[in-house]
Amino acid sequence: MSWGSRTCVAVRRRPSSLGGPISTETRINERIRVPEVRLIGPGGEQVGIVRVEDALRVALEADLDLVEVAPDARPPVCKIMDYGKFKYETAQKARESRKNQQQTVIKEQKLRPKIDDHDYETKKRNVVRFLEAASKVKVTIMFRGREQSRPELGFRLLQRLAADVQEFGFIEIPARQDGRNMTMVLAPHRGQKTRPKGAAASDAAPEA
Repeated sequence: MSWGSRTCVAVRRRPSSLGGPISTETRINERIRVPEVRLIGPGGEQVGIVRVEDALRVALEADLDLVEVAPDARPPVCKIMDYGKFKYETAQKARESRKNQQQTVIKEQKLRPKIDDHDYETKKRNVVRFLEAASKVKVTIMFRGREQSRPELGFRLLQRLAADVQEFGFIEIPARQDGRNMTMVLAPHRGQKTRPKGAAASDAAPEA
């Protein structure tokens, strides 16, 4: 039996050790049916263009898999790696990403257009706390009675608040009229460090 035959038989046994069927989206080992590939070694080193049977031999000798990572390249790019470990780590990262997305919540802080300085400082601290906890904040200006004829008061207040908290967040959705209210959405800066969970557990102070 030729070496090529022994390679194919040996590599076929690798997928069964991974605990499940191989995804048809990623070709590995003998499923890679091209004459040559651009090979990346197990340590990330660029090996260059080699015959696919040579790449399979190197993967087999290292007890690893030959994984096609860029099928559209010419020739395709393949990397020598532990495919089972790769799939596990990829799934873990996907779960962590979904978890982080679910943790992104929107808090709301309501203000009156003629709010006094003491109440404003309290509301501002609430907004800062929410942003530090990596939450978005919907700021709502509530107009009543004749105040509805003075939308510029709400606009100026929202701009003042955005400027006061710019160290912690930025305007994601600019101020806009929403019926009898005016709203604006602030978002935390990317990569902002999150405060301990208990530090941001309380909600906004009671409305003025």
